[in-house]
Amino acid sequence: MKLSLIIPVFNEESCIPLLRERIGQVFHHKEWDYEVILINDGSTDQTTEKIKEWIMTDPHVILLELSRNFGHQAAITAGLKESQGDCVVIMDADLQDPPELIPEMLKKWQEGSQVVLAERSSRSEVGLKRFLFIFFYRAFDLLSDFPIKISSGVFSLIDRRVVHHLLSLREKNRFIPGLRSWVGFSTTNVHYERQPRAVGEPKQSLRRLLRYGFDAIFSFSYKPLRFSFFFGLIISASCFLYALVLITLRILGINVVPGFTTTAVAIFFLGGVILISNGIIGEYLGRVYDEVKNRPLFIISRKISRPSNNTRFSIEEYTTPQRNHES
Repeated sequence: MKLSLIIPVFNEESCIPLLRERIGQVFHHKEWDYEVILINDGSTDQTTEKIKEWIMTDPHVILLELSRNFGHQAAITAGLKESQGDCVVIMDADLQDPPELIPEMLKKWQEGSQVVLAERSSRSEVGLKRFLFIFFYRAFDLLSDFPIKISSGVFSLIDRRVVHHLLSLREKNRFIPGLRSWVGFSTTNVHYERQPRAVGEPKQSLRRLLRYGFDAIFSFSYKPLRFSFFFGLIISASCFLYALVLITLRILGINVVPGFTTTAVAIFFLGGVILISNGIIGEYLGRVYDEVKNRPLFIISRKISRPSNNTRFSIEEYTTPQRNHES
């Protein structure tokens, strides 16, 4: 049995030493064969150097360097493509996802589950970010066309068969928790308390989180388009009834106070509805445009590892375009 541990990293130089220590404790004296694949998603600090130090002490560690920052979900897909394990664990580098949970997840997998979700019992965020997460979860539950466990995030264990099917999905705007649920297979949960970041500041900006949320909603639901259509029907019916009221008042000779209030309100309201509807259509159209361009999801510049029988780095430069995610 071989386990692949996939960890995307972006400017995580402060987390790498602690991550290295805790992963080492998990796999110390274990009989598992394993590989730790760290995907450097365009870091600008000393993340690469910290990982190289780790590689020199542990031949199980592999570094994939992307040519620039392609985003969290693309980095995970690069790790999935490189992985060789019979099962794969995906986790973040900030240690909010505890590696100590891996043995329990492996046990569930050995019992027959092909997907093991690490579900959060609680969150550590406070203030506006916590409110936005709660709002997103409720909105996604309302809009999703089929059930998706998003409270577990990307932290999960998936069987090699599931990995093959995930890599066969070609879409560019990827939402891994949704794709993981969409492919199906037998699934079980383990629960944990989500802790604050071990060190440093969160690397996901509000803009990135909003983009992540939009990818989740617009990739797995047509309900915004349906809501836009039905809202337009309601507005049209209301305007028609209002027109009948005005005609009736005119026939009865009842004077209506002249002015621009009614006209202005109607124009602004209907204009807002049209702009919102166009915006929703634009979100879907933009994603269609991304798919039609068919650009690669990521570009790997090089792979750094150390064979167990060698004391030097093995650096594989990628000089030709890669077919980035295929079965």
